Amino acid sequence: MVGLPLLLGHRGARASSGIPENTFASFDLALEHGCDGFEFDVRLTVCGSAVVCHDPTVGKITIARARVKQLPQLPTLPDVIQRYGQHAFLNMELKVKDLESKVLTALGQYPPRRGYVVSSFIPDVVMDLEARSSSASIGIICETPAQLARWRALPVDYVIPHQSLVNWSLVQEIQHAGLRIFVWTVNDKEAMLRLADWGVDGIISDDTELLVRTLQ
Repeated sequence: MVGLPLLLGHRGARASSGIPENTFASFDLALEHGCDGFEFDVRLTVCGSAVVCHDPTVGKITIARARVKQLPQLPTLPDVIQRYGQHAFLNMELKVKDLESKVLTALGQYPPRRGYVVSSFIPDVVMDLEARSSSASIGIICETPAQLARWRALPVDYVIPHQSLVNWSLVQEIQHAGLRIFVWTVNDKEAMLRLADWGVDGIISDDTELLVRTLQ
């Protein structure tokens, strides 16, 4: 094993029953289990607030058409950065466009001390982040071979592929290009050990207890 990768909870400690994902309780539990940080999802309300949620709807409410006061159960992005940025690595996935300036503002107000990456599946989001900030840590997320093929042409610091796309050669290629590779969503022990042996920079898992027990 080259060195331990960062251990990150997927939407917090997602495999823990009874605790909703993308909540303070889920983030707290991932850290209690021993993770270095966590991944979480960010969406935009109609009033311009950045809120933490994976799905486009909460119950019958569409986030993009709602005001933040209609969604009191959702953490806001600035609250998450302020609460965890001093002691956790933050992997922020922007699910939609037009969040770029908001996340950069929040990072400026509450600079994370343990590191972070602002990531997205959307190339335009990546390009806009780079245009707005030359110092931000930016990542592209990939789930298909076509998406993965774009990483070389994008101004990113991190490549974040689904584990089905990852082999030793890809890890070497990305790292030799001076970038870091995080892999998602890794929920079995053998894959965790294999990826750590290949020297990936981070592993994102639903099962934070298994991840920490396997690699710490």
